[in-house]
Formats: sequence, structure tokens, C-alpha cells
Amino acid sequence: MMNSKRKSAKPYLNSKTRQLIKDVLTEDIGRGDLTTRAIISAQDKAIGAIIVKDKGIIAGLEVAQLVFRTVNRGESIKFKTKVKDGDKVKNGQIIVEMRGPAMPILTAERTALNFLQHLSGIATLTSKFVSAVNLYKAKITDTRKTTPGWRILEKYAVRKGGGLNHRMGLDDGILIKNNHHNIREGNIGQTVQLALRKAPLGMKVEVEVRNLKELKEACATEVNIIMLDNMTIGQIKRAVEFVNHIGKKVLLEASGGITLRNVRRIAATGVDLISVGALTHSAPILNMNLKIYGAS
Repeated sequence: MMNSKRKSAKPYLNSKTRQLIKDVLTEDIGRGDLTTRAIISAQDKAIGAIIVKDKGIIAGLEVAQLVFRTVNRGESIKFKTKVKDGDKVKNGQIIVEMRGPAMPILTAERTALNFLQHLSGIATLTSKFVSAVNLYKAKITDTRKTTPGWRILEKYAVRKGGGLNHRMGLDDGILIKNNHHNIREGNIGQTVQLALRKAPLGMKVEVEVRNLKELKEACATEVNIIMLDNMTIGQIKRAVEFVNHIGKKVLLEASGGITLRNVRRIAATGVDLISVGALTHSAPILNMNLKIYGAS
């Protein structure tokens, strides 16, 4: 159920992202940057660079530049990017050089780095999961476990790390989860059939199952994707074997409890997709800083 909507050249730089940037700048600046105002004049210029402090994958360069330009309210800050989103970087590497008015550069510094560090951290963690399963057919996907308001950016960072996007939102696909089953209190097959009848034309339907009994019920339908929820590696292997044995044309997705320690073994079972909430909800930042070298 990978997302196929919202296609444009740079959908992550949409009006919602621009409003998010304005909101977080308002949160940080408040009534004004008192330190910079006290020390720096509007005529002062600066030359600086963003330097990475660890190895990883970069994501969010244009978002960070947009932060600086939002504070500056113009294009007078000049950027020279040394890498592009999705590139590998190492400790000590300069990724952006900049020059321009000192006041907006200093005021925007922390917010710009917050975006860039967080998104690069997601891309870096995603790349580790992708690398761990590269000998198998399984693809790494994200989930909806994202920071409120940041989803389009965080899912963009997942793509830059080599992962795939699952649903962007609840309007982006049908995924029947355990809580839906619990309310319906019926056979999973019946619930799937109901969803299939009401699904918009061409929309894929996915169902979450907890054991092999529910898997067999789901396989009796025309469901497109079956999510194997919190199953052991042994259960996942048996699920793959069953689907292959009956010749069912359905994608199998492993989900729940996925870590870098076990993801390779899960991929080795033969599943098609592995969804990892940690990509967005637990990725550590990629450390970097902005160093000012002096006035231009």
C-alpha cells in the first residue's frame, strides 16, 4: 500500500511545510532574538558553513535553506550546497557554505539545524535497515508513527534513505487493523469482503492478522496485502510457506518489533515488505553544526 498520491516536483515543500516552518520559528524567536539584536547590526555580514559531525545520509537541505530565507524574508543569503539529499556524508564534511546578512543567519541557525539533523537522522536510520536486507527481496517501509505536523517531511526523509512510504494518511488506503476486527467481532474474511466492496476503484486493501488461522481466513479473499502483526520469525516463515504453497498472489508485510538486530532474519523468511515505525519515531539525529568563520 505504498503511497502514490501527492506527486509533484517537491511535494515536501508545500504550503503546510512552509506554515510549519513559520510556526516553529515563532516558537523559537518569540518577540525577537535578544542576543543577536544586542550584539549584531543589520549591516553586519557573515560567512559560515554547516559541518557534519558523524557519518550518515543527508535529507532536508532545501528545508533548512527555506528556514534561513523565511527569517531573512528574501534571497540575500547565498548558499553553496556541497552535497544533495540522499548523499552519504562523513564526520567533518562541509555540506553547505553560506554568506549574507549575519542577523538572520544567527537567528535561524537552531531551527534550520533542527530540521536538517532530524530528517538526516531518519534517512540515516532508514539506510541502515535497507542495507541490512539488501540480499533479500523485502522492502523497508515506514508507518504513520510520525511527529504530528512533520509527516510529509519525515516520509520524504525515509525515501532519501532508500525506504518506501506506506500510507500517507487514513485517506490514502484501506488497512484493516486488529481494532477494526475487535469491533466487527466477525470472521476476518467477512470484514475484508466488506472493505473490498466499499473500497474506491483501484484502491488496494490490506488486512492485519495475528496468527495462521487469521492468515488462512484472509487468503480466502481477494485482499491485496496481508500484514503479519507481531509474529515470531517462525510464524512469519510458516505464513510465507503457506501462501507460497497455495499459490496466493498477495504481498506479505511483517510488522511489529522490527529492529536492526532481527530485520535480516525476518527478510530471510521471504516476506515482501517490512514496516518499521522506528524509522520516524525513534531515529537519532545526525549531528552537525553551523560554524561562522567571520564577516564577509
